[in-house]
Amino acid sequence: MKKPAIIILFFLLAFGTVNAQKVWTLEDCINHALENNIQVKQYLLRVENAHSDVFQSKINMLPNLNGYVSHGWNWGQAIDRFTNQFATERVQSNNFYGSSTVTIFNGFQKVNTVRKSQYDLMATKFDTDKFLDDISLSIAMAYLQILYAQEYVAIAENQINITRQQVERMKKLVTAGTLAQGDLLTIEAQLAAEDLQGVEAQNNLDLAFLTLVQMLDLPLTDGFTIERPVIEFYESQTILMKPDQIFSFAMGKQPGIKSNEMRYESAMRSLAIARGAQSPNIQMVGSWGTGYSGAQKIGKDEYLETIPIGYTSDNKLVTTQVVKYGSTAIKPFADQFNDNNNRTIDFRVNVPIFNGWYTRTSINKAKIAMQNAEFELESSKLQLNKTIQQAWADANASFKKYNASNKKVIATQESFKYADQRFNLGMLTSLDYNNAKKELQRAQSEMLQSKYDYVFKTKVLDFYMGLPLSIKN
Repeated sequence: MKKPAIIILFFLLAFGTVNAQKVWTLEDCINHALENNIQVKQYLLRVENAHSDVFQSKINMLPNLNGYVSHGWNWGQAIDRFTNQFATERVQSNNFYGSSTVTIFNGFQKVNTVRKSQYDLMATKFDTDKFLDDISLSIAMAYLQILYAQEYVAIAENQINITRQQVERMKKLVTAGTLAQGDLLTIEAQLAAEDLQGVEAQNNLDLAFLTLVQMLDLPLTDGFTIERPVIEFYESQTILMKPDQIFSFAMGKQPGIKSNEMRYESAMRSLAIARGAQSPNIQMVGSWGTGYSGAQKIGKDEYLETIPIGYTSDNKLVTTQVVKYGSTAIKPFADQFNDNNNRTIDFRVNVPIFNGWYTRTSINKAKIAMQNAEFELESSKLQLNKTIQQAWADANASFKKYNASNKKVIATQESFKYADQRFNLGMLTSLDYNNAKKELQRAQSEMLQSKYDYVFKTKVLDFYMGLPLSIKN
């Protein structure tokens, strides 16, 4: 009985270990965020809502159809609508009514409303795409920040190890009386300072992991690891292009520009709708109605009765015959339903003459909204151009800085190697040794910073060129 339980526990532990040791690539992080981010889901709901608006605007072009049914009782001073007589006793009645209205012409307002809703839908879709792009770039930046922090931690640990080895060596020399105690204290102070720098570097790495985990909406950072691809430094093809070439390509691809273009088109439709209110509104209205009344009766036992109606000029009696009934009965429901039918077709023309200047005010507001949409479009183009120019300039500057700092690192490494040899021979003070060591660490830090700044800026330019986000060469 215990063996199956042990096997199940083994598989659960194995599965949990595999799941915890998942290595996240940049593509994994981006895909996870796009699938699980709450704001992304909210943007998708906006798209669904815009789809509903398009559907409703199309349905509004169809004729409407409404029906009405009533059932009641009349008595007292109420007049029966079918007999046009007072209902002296309680009488049951039913009414059935249906109507439909067709808009023949209203200044193309409904047509323009459909087009406006379609442009709004496309704008909402492009807004969603832009938000997805922004999230992707933010995650790429957070991912690169972790890689940068990891390399910086490695540099700090390497410096600490070198200094710790020197401390151990100098302790032996001080014990032997070869070096003064002050030199040991100086190098120990340097080790303490580097230990602090190492703690700060590790803290920055932990914060970088926390930032990415929070962007992915993951519960904990424990067990979260990312892939560390080999990033070779090379001159990107993108920075070999001119900024205006990148801008021309991005103009036709960037969803932020497309969104503002659609909103400008939507504003033009809004102006057309406002102007359409100046036109006559022509409608055709059809209606049908019938009903039933308990007061509407038919006679039985029919006979003729002579009734005097007056006298002639020579005093002769004038009579007429009327049909009389020995008894009456309520007219059947089916007969009343057919006989009381009432059908009408009306054509209505509503000509706007004066409505408190409301139409003119609406037109002016629509013009202002269209101008504002045009300004928004131009502003987004200018901002995109500035962003591309800045990214291109930063990438070129980082490329030059990296090459220069790489040369500096090579030179300072040789200088530090020489200083280390002199220090080991007792020909260099601990202060000069620490200065040479700090200079090497500063050169390595500058090279590392320029490297990742260059990588991110080139990825931004690649992204504007329509290339997928990836840090693998």
